[in-house]
Amino acid sequence: MTARSTVWAVRILISADMEGATGVTCTADVVPGTEQWQRFRRLLTGDVNACATGLLSAGATDVLVNEAHSAQRNILIEDLDPRARLLTGRHKPLSMMQGIDTRVDGVVFLGYHTGAGADGVLAHTYLENAITEVRLDGVPASEGRLNAALAAEHGVPVIMVTGDDLTCAEAAGYAPRAATAAVKECVSRYAAICAPPQTTADLIRTAAARAMATAGRGHGDAAAHVIEVDFDATHLAHAAAVVPTVDLSATRTVRFTAESMTEAMKAFKVVTAIAAAAMDGIYG
Repeated sequence: MTARSTVWAVRILISADMEGATGVTCTADVVPGTEQWQRFRRLLTGDVNACATGLLSAGATDVLVNEAHSAQRNILIEDLDPRARLLTGRHKPLSMMQGIDTRVDGVVFLGYHTGAGADGVLAHTYLENAITEVRLDGVPASEGRLNAALAAEHGVPVIMVTGDDLTCAEAAGYAPRAATAAVKECVSRYAAICAPPQTTADLIRTAAARAMATAGRGHGDAAAHVIEVDFDATHLAHAAAVVPTVDLSATRTVRFTAESMTEAMKAFKVVTAIAAAAMDGIYG
C-alpha cells in the first residue's frame, strides 16, 4: 500500500497599517491624496511583498493582506506579490483585523506604531489626535495590544510585528514570541532614523521566515473586557457617552465593558467615530 501524503494549508493574515512602514515619518506621508502618500504607498507595498515572500518561503500556503490604514485603500495591487490576496476598502466589521475569524494560523502586524500618549513615530490609537490614552483591562493599549487580544480570542497568535524600534519593543508585552523587524529608529513623533527599502526588505523577509515557527492556530476563548478612553477635551467624552453601555467615568474619560473582545472592538469603533464627528475645526 502506497503512503499518501497530506498537504496542510497554512494561512497567514497580514494586517497592514502605514505609519510604521519604511521611511514614513510625518502626516503627509500617510494622508490619502497627498503627493507624499502616493510615494509611500509604493514603500508600504514593498514592505508587504517582503513579508509575503518570507512567509511563503517558510511554509505559508496562503497569505491574505488586510488593508488597515485610514480609508484602507493604500496598497498598490498592481505591484502586489501575485501569490498574495488583498482585502481592501471599507467598511469591515473587524476593521484592521478583518479575516482573523477565517481560520488563519497566524497574524502579522505590519507597519504598526505605538499608542496614544506614548513615544513613537506618529503614535496614536485609532484617532490621529484627540485620544490621549486607551486602556484595556487597566493596561495602556496601542492598536497592537487591542488587536492582539482580538486575535487571541480567535486562537490566532501574533507571529510578527514591524514598525519603529519602540513599536517592536512594545510588542514584547503583548506578543512575546513574535518576530520583529524595526524599519526605523524613533527620534520624535515626526522624525526617525530610517533604513532604505533595500535594507528593510531584507529585515522583514528574514523576520517573516523566522516567524513561521510560531504559526499554529490554538483554542480561542471569549471573555469580558473593559476599555477606557481618555480624550483631550471634555466634549468628546460627553459625545461618546451617549452610546448605550458607555459611561462617563471622569471629566475626559469614558469606560465600557463588553462580553468579548470582538464586541469590545466594535464598541470602540463606535466611540471613536462619534468622537471624531464631535470635533469642530481647529478647536477639535
